[in-house]
Amino acid sequence: MVALDDGVRTLRKRDSRACPDLFASFPTLNHEEYFVGPSPSGRRTTQGQVSKMPNIKIFSGSSHPELAQAIVDRLGMNLGKVVTKKFSNLESCVEIGESVRGEDVYIIQSGCGEVNDNLMELLIMINACKIASASRVTAVIPCFPYARQDKKMIPSLQDKSRAPISAKLIANMLSVSGADHIITMDLHASQIQGFFDIPVDNLFAEPAEVKWIKENIPEWRNSIIVSPDAGGAKRVTAIADRLNVEFALIHKERKKANEVASMVLVGDVRDKIAILVDDMADTCGTIVLAAEKLMDAGALKVFAILTHGIFSGPAISRIEAACFDAVAVTNTIPQEKHMKESSKIQVIDVSMMFAEAVRRTHNGESVSYLFSNVPY
Repeated sequence: MVALDDGVRTLRKRDSRACPDLFASFPTLNHEEYFVGPSPSGRRTTQGQVSKMPNIKIFSGSSHPELAQAIVDRLGMNLGKVVTKKFSNLESCVEIGESVRGEDVYIIQSGCGEVNDNLMELLIMINACKIASASRVTAVIPCFPYARQDKKMIPSLQDKSRAPISAKLIANMLSVSGADHIITMDLHASQIQGFFDIPVDNLFAEPAEVKWIKENIPEWRNSIIVSPDAGGAKRVTAIADRLNVEFALIHKERKKANEVASMVLVGDVRDKIAILVDDMADTCGTIVLAAEKLMDAGALKVFAILTHGIFSGPAISRIEAACFDAVAVTNTIPQEKHMKESSKIQVIDVSMMFAEAVRRTHNGESVSYLFSNVPY
Protein backbone atom coordinates (compact mmCIF):
# COMPACT_ATOMS: atom_id res chain seq x y z
CA MET A 1 0.00 0.00 0.00
CA VAL A 2 2.84 2.40 0.78
CA ALA A 3 5.19 2.94 -2.14
CA LEU A 4 8.66 4.47 -1.93
CA ASP A 5 9.26 7.05 -4.68
CA ASP A 6 12.55 8.99 -4.72
CA GLY A 7 12.91 8.56 -0.99
CA VAL A 8 9.35 9.83 -0.31
CA ARG A 9 6.73 7.64 1.27
CA THR A 10 3.59 8.26 -0.75
CA LEU A 11 0.10 6.90 -0.98
CA ARG A 12 -0.91 6.54 -4.60
CA LYS A 13 -4.32 6.94 -6.21
CA ARG A 14 -4.81 3.20 -6.25
CA ASP A 15 -4.22 3.20 -2.50
CA SER A 16 -7.09 5.63 -1.97
CA ARG A 17 -9.44 3.03 -3.45
CA ALA A 18 -7.90 0.34 -1.28
CA CYS A 19 -8.19 2.44 1.89
CA PRO A 20 -11.20 4.76 1.54
CA ASP A 21 -11.51 5.13 5.31
CA LEU A 22 -8.01 6.56 5.52
CA PHE A 23 -8.68 9.24 2.95
CA ALA A 24 -12.13 9.98 4.30
CA SER A 25 -10.45 11.41 7.38
CA PHE A 26 -8.52 13.83 5.14
CA PRO A 27 -11.20 15.34 2.89
CA THR A 28 -8.99 18.22 1.71
CA LEU A 29 -6.15 16.02 0.51
CA ASN A 30 -5.37 15.41 -3.15
CA HIS A 31 -5.76 11.66 -3.58
CA GLU A 32 -3.25 11.67 -6.41
CA GLU A 33 -0.29 11.87 -4.05
CA TYR A 34 -0.26 12.20 -0.27
CA PHE A 35 3.09 12.78 1.41
CA VAL A 36 3.45 10.96 4.71
CA GLY A 37 6.85 12.49 5.49
CA PRO A 38 9.45 14.84 4.03
CA SER A 39 11.83 13.50 1.43
CA PRO A 40 15.35 12.92 2.76
CA SER A 41 16.69 13.38 -0.77
CA GLY A 42 14.34 16.24 -1.51
CA ARG A 43 13.76 15.27 -5.10
CA ARG A 44 10.03 15.90 -5.33
CA THR A 45 7.43 18.17 -3.78
CA THR A 46 3.65 17.87 -3.55
CA GLN A 47 3.34 20.04 -6.64
CA GLY A 48 5.71 17.78 -8.57
CA GLN A 49 8.40 20.47 -8.59
CA VAL A 50 12.06 19.59 -8.33
CA SER A 51 13.78 20.73 -5.14
CA LYS A 52 17.17 19.14 -4.58
CA MET A 53 17.56 20.35 -1.00
CA PRO A 54 14.34 21.02 0.95
CA ASN A 55 14.13 22.93 4.21
CA ILE A 56 17.31 24.90 3.55
CA LYS A 57 17.88 28.63 3.15
CA ILE A 58 21.18 30.28 2.21
CA PHE A 59 21.74 33.96 2.86
CA SER A 60 24.66 36.21 1.96
CA GLY A 61 26.14 39.05 3.94
CA SER A 62 27.64 42.05 2.20
CA SER A 63 31.32 41.04 2.50
CA HIS A 64 31.56 38.61 -0.46
CA PRO A 65 28.30 38.26 -2.45
CA GLU A 66 30.16 36.84 -5.49
CA LEU A 67 31.33 33.78 -3.55
CA ALA A 68 27.86 33.30 -2.04
CA GLN A 69 26.30 33.41 -5.51
CA ALA A 70 28.84 30.89 -6.82
CA ILE A 71 28.02 28.53 -3.95
CA VAL A 72 24.25 28.60 -4.51
CA ASP A 73 24.75 28.29 -8.28
CA ARG A 74 26.63 25.04 -7.69
CA LEU A 75 23.83 23.82 -5.43
CA GLY A 76 21.16 24.77 -7.97
CA MET A 77 19.51 27.17 -5.53
CA ASN A 78 18.79 30.87 -5.10
CA LEU A 79 20.05 33.12 -2.35
CA GLY A 80 17.52 33.99 0.33
CA LYS A 81 16.09 37.48 0.49
CA VAL A 82 17.88 39.73 2.95
CA VAL A 83 18.41 43.48 3.16
CA THR A 84 21.48 44.85 4.92
CA LYS A 85 21.84 48.56 5.54
CA LYS A 86 23.15 51.13 7.98
CA PHE A 87 21.31 53.77 9.94
CA SER A 88 22.50 57.37 9.89
CA ASN A 89 24.56 56.71 13.03
CA LEU A 90 26.25 53.76 11.21
CA GLU A 91 24.51 51.04 13.21
CA SER A 92 23.99 47.88 11.14
CA CYS A 93 20.46 46.78 10.28
CA VAL A 94 19.39 43.45 8.81
CA GLU A 95 15.97 42.45 7.48
CA ILE A 96 15.38 38.79 6.62
CA GLY A 97 12.90 38.89 3.74
CA GLU A 98 11.40 35.38 3.96
CA SER A 99 10.32 32.79 6.49
CA VAL A 100 13.03 30.65 8.07
CA ARG A 101 10.80 28.80 10.55
CA GLY A 102 12.00 25.21 10.83
CA GLU A 103 14.62 25.76 8.13
CA ASP A 104 18.29 24.78 8.01
CA VAL A 105 19.89 28.21 7.53
CA TYR A 106 23.37 28.96 6.16
CA ILE A 107 24.78 32.51 6.31
CA ILE A 108 27.84 33.24 4.16
CA GLN A 109 30.01 36.09 5.41
CA SER A 110 33.79 36.35 5.08
CA GLY A 111 36.04 38.24 7.50
CA CYS A 112 37.36 40.76 5.01
CA GLY A 113 36.86 44.35 3.89
CA GLU A 114 35.35 46.35 6.73
CA VAL A 115 35.93 43.48 9.12
CA ASN A 116 34.21 44.90 12.20
CA ASP A 117 31.07 45.99 10.33
CA ASN A 118 30.85 42.69 8.48
CA LEU A 119 31.31 40.74 11.71
CA MET A 120 28.52 42.69 13.41
CA GLU A 121 26.30 42.16 10.37
CA LEU A 122 26.91 38.40 10.58
CA LEU A 123 26.07 38.30 14.30
CA ILE A 124 22.83 40.20 13.72
CA MET A 125 21.85 37.91 10.81
CA ILE A 126 22.49 34.80 12.91
CA ASN A 127 20.42 36.16 15.78
CA ALA A 128 17.62 37.32 13.47
CA CYS A 129 17.29 33.82 12.00
CA LYS A 130 17.56 32.12 15.37
CA ILE A 131 14.77 34.13 17.02
CA ALA A 132 12.67 33.61 13.86
CA SER A 133 12.61 29.87 14.78
CA ALA A 134 15.21 28.53 12.35
CA SER A 135 15.93 24.91 13.29
CA ARG A 136 19.69 25.32 12.79
CA VAL A 137 21.91 28.27 11.85
CA THR A 138 25.32 27.64 10.30
CA ALA A 139 27.80 30.46 9.78
CA VAL A 140 29.93 29.92 6.67
CA ILE A 141 33.01 32.09 7.26
CA PRO A 142 35.56 31.46 4.47
CA CYS A 143 38.14 33.77 6.10
CA PHE A 144 37.83 33.76 9.88
CA PRO A 145 38.25 37.28 11.35
CA TYR A 146 40.81 38.01 14.08
CA ALA A 147 42.37 34.56 13.50
CA ARG A 148 45.89 35.91 14.00
CA GLN A 149 45.02 37.05 17.54
CA ASP A 150 44.81 33.48 18.83
CA LYS A 151 47.30 33.80 21.71
CA LYS A 152 48.91 36.40 23.93
CA MET A 153 52.17 36.47 21.99
CA ILE A 154 51.41 39.51 19.79
CA PRO A 155 54.73 40.93 18.48
CA SER A 156 53.59 44.56 18.41
CA LEU A 157 52.83 44.59 22.16
CA GLN A 158 55.70 45.01 24.61
CA ASP A 159 53.79 43.66 27.62
CA LYS A 160 52.26 40.42 26.38
CA SER A 161 50.57 39.67 29.70
CA ARG A 162 47.82 42.15 28.78
CA ALA A 163 47.43 41.07 25.14
CA PRO A 164 43.89 39.99 24.20
CA ILE A 165 42.98 36.61 22.75
CA SER A 166 40.52 38.14 20.30
CA ALA A 167 39.85 34.93 18.33
CA LYS A 168 38.37 33.41 21.51
CA LEU A 169 36.16 36.48 21.93
CA ILE A 170 34.89 36.11 18.34
CA ALA A 171 34.10 32.45 19.04
CA ASN A 172 32.08 33.43 22.11
CA MET A 173 30.20 36.13 20.18
CA LEU A 174 29.24 33.70 17.41
CA SER A 175 28.00 31.14 19.92
CA VAL A 176 26.01 33.67 21.96
CA SER A 177 24.40 35.12 18.82
CA GLY A 178 22.86 31.71 18.14
CA ALA A 179 25.18 29.94 15.68
CA ASP A 180 24.89 26.15 15.88
CA HIS A 181 27.72 25.29 13.51
CA ILE A 182 30.72 26.98 11.85
CA ILE A 183 32.22 26.20 8.44
CA THR A 184 35.50 27.96 7.65
CA MET A 185 38.73 27.37 5.72
CA ASP A 186 42.40 27.19 6.73
CA LEU A 187 42.24 28.71 10.19
CA HIS A 188 45.48 30.54 11.00
CA ALA A 189 45.79 28.23 13.99
CA SER A 190 43.77 25.02 14.01
CA GLN A 191 43.49 25.28 17.79
CA ILE A 192 40.89 28.02 17.26
CA GLN A 193 38.40 25.18 16.79
CA GLY A 194 38.85 24.52 20.51
CA PHE A 195 37.61 28.03 21.32
CA PHE A 196 34.10 26.91 20.33
CA ASP A 197 31.61 24.74 22.17
CA ILE A 198 29.76 24.12 18.89
CA PRO A 199 30.91 22.03 15.89
CA VAL A 200 33.51 23.65 13.62
CA ASP A 201 34.43 22.29 10.19
CA ASN A 202 37.81 23.69 9.16
CA LEU A 203 38.12 22.95 5.44
CA PHE A 204 41.53 22.81 3.76
CA ALA A 205 42.47 24.65 0.59
CA GLU A 206 45.26 22.10 0.07
CA PRO A 207 43.40 19.86 -2.46
CA ALA A 208 42.50 22.86 -4.64
CA GLU A 209 46.06 24.20 -4.38
CA VAL A 210 47.57 20.85 -5.43
CA LYS A 211 45.18 20.77 -8.40
CA TRP A 212 46.25 24.31 -9.39
CA ILE A 213 49.95 23.39 -9.20
CA LYS A 214 49.50 20.39 -11.49
CA GLU A 215 47.46 22.38 -14.01
CA ASN A 216 49.47 25.62 -14.09
CA ILE A 217 53.12 24.74 -13.39
CA PRO A 218 54.38 22.41 -16.15
CA GLU A 219 57.67 21.78 -14.30
CA TRP A 220 55.98 20.92 -11.00
CA ARG A 221 57.85 17.58 -10.76
CA ASN A 222 61.08 19.59 -10.38
CA SER A 223 59.56 21.82 -7.69
CA ILE A 224 60.16 22.27 -4.00
CA ILE A 225 57.42 23.41 -1.62
CA VAL A 226 58.56 26.14 0.75
CA SER A 227 56.98 27.49 3.91
CA PRO A 228 57.80 31.14 4.68
CA ASP A 229 57.71 30.39 8.42
CA ALA A 230 58.13 27.44 10.74
CA GLY A 231 54.44 27.47 11.64
CA GLY A 232 53.47 26.39 8.13
CA ALA A 233 55.74 23.34 8.05
CA LYS A 234 52.87 20.89 8.46
CA ARG A 235 50.97 22.52 5.57
CA VAL A 236 53.87 22.36 3.11
CA THR A 237 54.85 18.80 4.05
CA ALA A 238 51.30 17.66 3.31
CA ILE A 239 51.41 19.28 -0.16
CA ALA A 240 54.95 18.00 -0.81
CA ASP A 241 53.86 14.45 0.07
CA ARG A 242 50.90 14.64 -2.32
CA LEU A 243 53.17 15.86 -5.13
CA ASN A 244 56.03 13.53 -4.13
CA VAL A 245 58.53 16.43 -4.07
CA GLU A 246 60.84 17.91 -1.44
CA PHE A 247 60.08 20.74 0.94
CA ALA A 248 61.97 23.54 2.68
CA LEU A 249 61.15 26.23 5.20
CA ILE A 250 62.26 29.71 6.10
CA HIS A 251 62.75 30.70 9.71
CA LYS A 252 61.83 34.33 10.29
CA GLU A 253 62.09 36.69 13.21
CA ARG A 254 59.88 39.77 13.59
CA LYS A 255 60.72 43.04 15.28
CA LYS A 256 57.04 44.00 15.30
CA ALA A 257 53.80 43.18 13.48
CA ASN A 258 54.02 43.25 9.65
CA GLU A 259 57.82 43.73 9.79
CA VAL A 260 60.31 40.87 9.40
CA ALA A 261 63.79 41.29 10.91
CA SER A 262 65.70 38.31 9.49
CA MET A 263 65.22 35.12 7.46
CA VAL A 264 67.13 31.83 7.34
CA LEU A 265 66.47 29.22 4.61
CA VAL A 266 66.46 25.59 5.73
CA GLY A 267 66.68 23.33 2.65
CA ASP A 268 68.21 23.24 -0.85
CA VAL A 269 66.30 25.03 -3.60
CA ARG A 270 69.09 25.30 -6.18
CA ASP A 271 67.91 24.63 -9.77
CA LYS A 272 64.35 23.97 -8.62
CA ILE A 273 60.96 25.63 -9.04
CA ALA A 274 60.22 27.12 -5.62
CA ILE A 275 56.55 27.22 -4.58
CA LEU A 276 55.87 29.33 -1.50
CA VAL A 277 52.74 28.20 0.36
CA ASP A 278 51.11 30.17 3.18
CA ASP A 279 47.65 30.48 4.70
CA MET A 280 47.52 34.28 4.67
CA ALA A 281 49.24 37.31 3.14
CA ASP A 282 48.49 40.82 4.38
CA THR A 283 51.11 43.42 3.44
CA CYS A 284 53.15 40.68 1.65
CA GLY A 285 56.42 41.72 3.29
CA THR A 286 57.13 38.13 4.35
CA ILE A 287 56.54 36.38 1.03
CA VAL A 288 58.42 39.07 -0.95
CA LEU A 289 61.50 38.72 1.28
CA ALA A 290 61.13 34.95 1.10
CA ALA A 291 61.02 35.08 -2.71
CA GLU A 292 64.23 37.14 -2.77
CA LYS A 293 65.86 34.65 -0.40
CA LEU A 294 64.89 31.75 -2.68
CA MET A 295 66.20 33.42 -5.83
CA ASP A 296 69.49 34.22 -4.06
CA ALA A 297 69.71 30.54 -3.09
CA GLY A 298 69.51 29.47 -6.74
CA ALA A 299 65.81 28.81 -7.41
CA LEU A 300 64.87 28.92 -11.11
CA LYS A 301 61.40 30.38 -10.59
CA VAL A 302 59.27 31.38 -7.62
CA PHE A 303 55.50 30.94 -7.29
CA ALA A 304 53.34 31.83 -4.28
CA ILE A 305 50.12 30.07 -3.30
CA LEU A 306 47.98 31.64 -0.59
CA THR A 307 44.63 30.77 0.96
CA HIS A 308 43.60 34.22 2.21
CA GLY A 309 44.91 37.13 0.15
CA ILE A 310 44.18 40.24 2.22
CA PHE A 311 46.65 42.41 0.25
CA SER A 312 46.44 45.57 2.33
CA GLY A 313 48.70 48.63 2.20
CA PRO A 314 51.64 48.28 -0.21
CA ALA A 315 50.96 44.58 -0.91
CA ILE A 316 50.11 44.87 -4.63
CA SER A 317 53.04 47.14 -5.45
CA ARG A 318 55.36 44.76 -3.60
CA ILE A 319 54.04 41.78 -5.58
CA GLU A 320 54.49 43.64 -8.86
CA ALA A 321 58.09 44.55 -8.01
CA ALA A 322 58.97 41.08 -6.70
CA CYS A 323 60.35 38.13 -8.66
CA PHE A 324 57.16 36.05 -8.64
CA ASP A 325 56.08 34.30 -11.82
CA ALA A 326 52.56 34.12 -10.36
CA VAL A 327 50.73 34.55 -7.05
CA ALA A 328 47.77 32.19 -6.78
CA VAL A 329 45.17 32.96 -4.13
CA THR A 330 41.78 31.45 -3.30
CA ASN A 331 38.58 33.49 -3.49
CA THR A 332 37.76 33.33 0.24
CA ILE A 333 38.29 37.11 -0.05
CA PRO A 334 37.21 39.12 -3.14
CA GLN A 335 40.12 39.42 -5.58
CA GLU A 336 38.61 41.16 -8.63
CA LYS A 337 40.15 44.54 -7.75
CA HIS A 338 43.56 43.01 -6.99
CA MET A 339 43.60 41.09 -10.28
CA LYS A 340 43.08 44.33 -12.18
CA GLU A 341 45.96 45.96 -10.32
CA SER A 342 48.42 43.10 -10.84
CA SER A 343 48.64 40.60 -13.69
CA LYS A 344 50.59 38.21 -11.46
CA ILE A 345 47.58 37.45 -9.25
CA GLN A 346 45.53 34.40 -10.20
CA VAL A 347 42.48 33.01 -8.41
CA ILE A 348 41.85 29.46 -7.21
CA ASP A 349 38.09 28.93 -6.96
CA VAL A 350 37.01 27.17 -3.75
CA SER A 351 33.26 27.74 -4.08
CA MET A 352 32.76 24.07 -4.95
CA MET A 353 34.31 23.02 -1.63
CA PHE A 354 31.99 25.24 0.39
CA ALA A 355 28.99 24.17 -1.70
CA GLU A 356 29.77 20.51 -1.11
CA ALA A 357 30.33 21.16 2.60
CA VAL A 358 26.90 22.81 2.83
CA ARG A 359 25.25 19.95 0.92
CA ARG A 360 26.89 17.26 3.05
CA THR A 361 26.15 19.09 6.31
CA HIS A 362 22.50 19.57 5.37
CA ASN A 363 22.11 15.90 4.42
CA GLY A 364 23.92 14.66 7.53
CA GLU A 365 26.90 13.29 5.58
CA SER A 366 30.57 13.33 6.48
CA VAL A 367 32.68 16.23 5.20
CA SER A 368 36.02 14.45 5.69
CA TYR A 369 36.09 13.64 1.96
CA LEU A 370 36.78 17.34 1.34
CA PHE A 371 39.96 17.27 3.40
CA SER A 372 41.80 15.48 0.60
CA ASN A 373 39.64 15.84 -2.52
CA VAL A 374 38.24 18.58 -4.74
CA PRO A 375 34.57 17.98 -5.61
CA TYR A 376 33.63 18.51 -9.24
